[in-house]
Amino acid sequence: MRSSGRNSRGSGSGKNYRGAGNGRDEQQQRAGRPRPEERRYDTGGGPKAGGPKAGPKTGPKTGAKGSQGGPKGSQGGPGPRGGSQSSQGGGPKGGGGPKGGSGGRGRKPGPARPREYEAQMEERNRARHDKPRVTMPKTFGEPEGERLQKVLARAGMGSRRACEELIDQARVEVNGKIVTEQGLRVDPEKDEIKVDGLTVATQSYLFFALNKPAGVVSTMEDPDGRQCLGDYVTNRETRLFHVGRLDTETEGILLLTNHGELAHRLTHPRYGVKKTYLAAIQGPLPRDLGKRLKSGIELEDGYARADHFRVVQNTGKNYLVEVSLHEGRKHIVRRMLAEAGFPVDKLVRTAFGPIALGDQKSGWLRRLTNTEVGMLMREVDL
Repeated sequence: MRSSGRNSRGSGSGKNYRGAGNGRDEQQQRAGRPRPEERRYDTGGGPKAGGPKAGPKTGPKTGAKGSQGGPKGSQGGPGPRGGSQSSQGGGPKGGGGPKGGSGGRGRKPGPARPREYEAQMEERNRARHDKPRVTMPKTFGEPEGERLQKVLARAGMGSRRACEELIDQARVEVNGKIVTEQGLRVDPEKDEIKVDGLTVATQSYLFFALNKPAGVVSTMEDPDGRQCLGDYVTNRETRLFHVGRLDTETEGILLLTNHGELAHRLTHPRYGVKKTYLAAIQGPLPRDLGKRLKSGIELEDGYARADHFRVVQNTGKNYLVEVSLHEGRKHIVRRMLAEAGFPVDKLVRTAFGPIALGDQKSGWLRRLTNTEVGMLMREVDL
């Protein structure tokens, strides 16, 4: 019985509630006002000025207590609280009251810290982060040097696998000792590394061979603006210099490098590096010309001797002869042949020590291979 009574009262109250709500909605529609869920509230003021406090209470209580605002609105009517206190939002809860948007109880900003204090804090932070770096023991650091196979690969001896095979074949030596174990660490700047007895150029040295054309001056810069060797290496990041000289009208191989010691030894008479030339002369040639050149031709600055002489080609009176010698005096080949009675029409240097000109075209610059560099260093005991 009690449960049925409760259900009947609950159902009745539910009907009355829905009825009252429907009645208010119909009254608001007849008055031309939107439903509460369709209203838009202006929240541009403070948290309680014309906002959630003012908006929702202007609807159902407008007719009794204000013409355009509720009892706490920003522009209240003639209600009990809509007099002079709320006419401009200046009431106890209006826009300009103690809880209004402009006169709220916000947190007061603290006093600004002095600049001296800020500077002290900055210095303290810097001192904290500028502590000396802790140096770890070598036991925990990286091993010194580089792996031997990596150094050989970078020097152009092949891939790392191929360099490992060179080590397995006992063809690599470091500082005079043959290496048979993999993983040896070396210092490319200090250790002497050889493969098959030839020194490996592991340092940052450059070695080039230039086929110098005729008319090019053997200098890196020419103040008169003539074509010089520097015109062929202007795009190199490292400064190069030429090994020895060639006459302006002489063609052929000329070495360029930034290895000072190697360049010095290649041109020093003590090491006697042989240079080979092809000379075009007019005949007929006597049979003893080669013997005379080998025994020595007296020049104004002393005797000059050739190490080797042979006739390469003969067409009528035109002869092409090969002369090899280890001296490097100025115009030495031209002066020797002219003193013997055979002026030179054209002269080409075909080899500098173990480096041959081959089929390299005139004016072309090529980088020496690692084997050629090793042969040059062995020539001068490097």
